[in-house]
Amino acid sequence: MGPKLRLEDCFLGTVTVGERGQVVIPAEARKKLDIHTGDKLFIMSHPSGEGLAVFKVDAMREFLNHLAAGLSIAESYEAEPMQEADTSEVSRESSGHND
Repeated sequence: MGPKLRLEDCFLGTVTVGERGQVVIPAEARKKLDIHTGDKLFIMSHPSGEGLAVFKVDAMREFLNHLAAGLSIAESYEAEPMQEADTSEVSRESSGHND
């Protein structure tokens, strides 16, 4: 994993919604996040319904691909760890060792 970000490193400014519902992403945020004219952004609501989260579409796609790959790996090992744990528990019980 990468270095942990402090909360103040994640705050990129505030914006005001214009008459037509538009917002301007602050220049510092665009520079830090490598956002350029024409980039597609993915917008979703916060689960509370009281805010928005904005991501670059390519970054969201990459995240979802990593998530799907991780799920595939987890599913491939789904039964193995349970079988090993069950076997070791039975062995301890039959030998009279109950920790």
